Amino acid sequence: MPQDTTPVANLSRRHFLKRSSIGTVAASTLGSLAIPRAVHAADAPIGTLKIGLVGCGGRGSGAAVNAMDADKDCKLVALGDAFEDSLQRSKKNLGQHPKYAVDDSHCFVGFDAYKHVIDASDVVILATPPHFRPEHYRYAVEAGKHLFVEKPVAVDAPGVRHVMETNAMAHEKKLAVVSGLCWRYDSGVRETMRCILEEGMIGDLMSIQSDYLTGPLWVRDDKPQWSRMEYQMRNWMYYTWLSGDHCVEQHIHSLDKILWLMGDKPPVKAFGLGGRIQRTEKKYGNVYDHFTATYEFENGLHAHSHCRQQANCHNNTDEYVTGTKGHALILEHRIWTRDGKEWKYNGPKPSMYDVEHQELFASIRNGEPIHNGDYMAKSTMLAIMDRMVAYTGQQLTWDQCLDSQERLGPTTYAWEDIPEPPIAIPGKTKFV
Repeated sequence: MPQDTTPVANLSRRHFLKRSSIGTVAASTLGSLAIPRAVHAADAPIGTLKIGLVGCGGRGSGAAVNAMDADKDCKLVALGDAFEDSLQRSKKNLGQHPKYAVDDSHCFVGFDAYKHVIDASDVVILATPPHFRPEHYRYAVEAGKHLFVEKPVAVDAPGVRHVMETNAMAHEKKLAVVSGLCWRYDSGVRETMRCILEEGMIGDLMSIQSDYLTGPLWVRDDKPQWSRMEYQMRNWMYYTWLSGDHCVEQHIHSLDKILWLMGDKPPVKAFGLGGRIQRTEKKYGNVYDHFTATYEFENGLHAHSHCRQQANCHNNTDEYVTGTKGHALILEHRIWTRDGKEWKYNGPKPSMYDVEHQELFASIRNGEPIHNGDYMAKSTMLAIMDRMVAYTGQQLTWDQCLDSQERLGPTTYAWEDIPEPPIAIPGKTKFV
């Protein structure tokens, strides 16, 4: 197959779809490929797999437990975080696990901690704030390591394009890459999607409504000894350059299900709105507290997306899917057909957080490495598109959003005072 040499900055929707089809073909052939020599000799049995954790917060520490539980012959050997106190909390929480094998010489703190963790590991968990994901992912793939990559994988379009390039490298090296978009590993959701997409139980899809309406999350009080870099990183969810905003960091789970329902093909265009009405204090950085977007796909279907992080409001999370023969609720695992039949999933319900790691390690050991890179990049871009149309107040095409040159955040990292990023104002904030 000829090498794709299209410049990253010029990737269009058509080219994105072409590249996606190449990735699908490549993924289907991985079963015949050996584990890369960068991790294990192809002609030798795989022994103990060494796990490294980059990002020791609650999600990262939880993923480390899932990973240690997933395989009978593995151990956690390295920890890395920007902050010493975060690393120490993780050590305390993980230290009682029988597969915890991290000595002090393999505990790393600072902006370059990820390199040391990756160098010491066979399987790496990437769970820092999303801004850093493209750089960490690239370093791990260049080092030939298998990966669990927490969502989202970037906060801006340049980051997504960087991840797409790294995906191609991971395919070439035959590395396993499992995404933290965990609903793809939920048994009930998988079976509901199968009934819709393979069995055609609700016919041709006509519309999708996706809701992630929830309450506010934690915020850490400021301390006089903290630089503005430290304050923003400790409250990373409230700064767009670190989290992408909550439509990217959290609502991506729902948007990923839209993409799944649409055969992992991105929309043509979108428009939307958003703002901050309840979380207006300075401590909430520059993120919004609500978003809504309407995506139009090539076949004319419209998907309507809503997300909110506000206190004392109605909460709901699910996808409502309407077809020519019925309708479905994805997270309720229920389908109703127009001829009066009702279906509900009643099968096993293992933890999707366990399953994603179990399948990751199994794919490494059986020589058929999973690669979720295609949809984790597209779903991240779909979420960034949500933010772009809300922040600018403009209707934007997929090509415009993917080709955006806006890079969020500083270009160098140090514990120093950095500017407070501006709050976007629809109709005034320009698309870049």
